[in-house]
Amino acid sequence: MSALVPGLALGALTASGCVWYVPALVDLRAGADRPVSRRLAALACLSGWGTAGLAAALLLTGAPLALAGAGMLACVALRLAAWVRARGEAREDAACWAALDARSDVRHAPHRVVGAIIAVGLTLATATGTALTWVHARGALGAAPVVAAPVALAACTLAAAVVTVRGRGGVVVAVDGRGWRGWLRR
Repeated sequence: MSALVPGLALGALTASGCVWYVPALVDLRAGADRPVSRRLAALACLSGWGTAGLAAALLLTGAPLALAGAGMLACVALRLAAWVRARGEAREDAACWAALDARSDVRHAPHRVVGAIIAVGLTLATATGTALTWVHARGALGAAPVVAAPVALAACTLAAAVVTVRGRGGVVVAVDGRGWRGWLRR
């Protein structure tokens, strides 16, 4: 088999890889707006896809593929450097957030406990409302309990969530660069 078929296949694969190398170009173009680790990863992506394109051209021309091997080594080295740098940046971010979150005597209410109380209570209120609506449709019950029971359950659920939060030190809602962080504070 001639090298023409693998060369054309690799060229088509490289052209279809634009979903990876175009965003990498955007990351490099953004410059200092992106972290160093992300720019290194973008360089690794571009060197990998560039090497694939070079290998396609070398296969089509019949030239030796030694240069493509060097490009792949550069790609791997850049990717490893990006990985090491990203771990360092993550440690630095964690230290900064830990310094901001340092409180000596405040205990946080776990979001999962409060969320579980709300989810279970509102599910119970919905199930009660559905069951009472079914009983009301059969004519065995008036309209007032159909409305009052689920509303009372929902109110008790929210009250239990507030009591849980206040009993554990409260919740503060703050926004960081990565999304919502939740804990309530009194």
